[in-house]
Amino acid sequence: MMVAMQIQLQDQMIQLHVQYAKRKKISLQIDMLGLITVKAPTGTSEELILGAVQRHEEWILESLRKIAAARQVPVPKEYQEEGKFLYLGQEYPLHELIETGEQEEEKLKLALKKFYFASLKRIVAQRITGYQTMLKVKPKSIEIVESRTKWGSCSADKKLTFNYRLAMAPPEVIDYVIIHELCHLLHMNHDRSFWRRLGSIMPDYKEKEAFLARHGQFMTL
Repeated sequence: MMVAMQIQLQDQMIQLHVQYAKRKKISLQIDMLGLITVKAPTGTSEELILGAVQRHEEWILESLRKIAAARQVPVPKEYQEEGKFLYLGQEYPLHELIETGEQEEEKLKLALKKFYFASLKRIVAQRITGYQTMLKVKPKSIEIVESRTKWGSCSADKKLTFNYRLAMAPPEVIDYVIIHELCHLLHMNHDRSFWRRLGSIMPDYKEKEAFLARHGQFMTL
């Protein structure tokens, strides 16, 4: 189970993603986008989790400063077994996502893109059904595409598309884009009715928008 928390560290409000599982200790992880994940034993109180985060305050803030500075300079991706790539908001070595072997960079890049396409197709199919029911809508078709400018789209004839790079985002961000496009089946424009309907399903949608605005440029091959 995963829940969201936040904590004030010095002058910053820090967002936390807390994963509960069968484990003995609390651990902290910060990925290359600055996403902080706290892994905690099932049943751990919020007080204990926030206390553990506070004890690591200096490390967390220094890591976030370094990540923010690194964003100013594009970092080339390393297409090798231990090269790091995003999947569902977490970093994984390339060899955990696809077969690597002795392949050249272009073939590895193509294989990784196919992995993201197939993964997002499966993820959207799994997650969209419940939201369709809530909104009482049904798209004519759903397609995974490559786009430099849009995370998703809804055509006048009710066809939805989703950018394959969304597979790199956390699941709740993928949900935001799914809900956003489904709401366009009811309201084609971004008028007040559209945002009210979206907010009724996902009240914190602005956080998801902000995530894509901040981190979207780094969700690339």
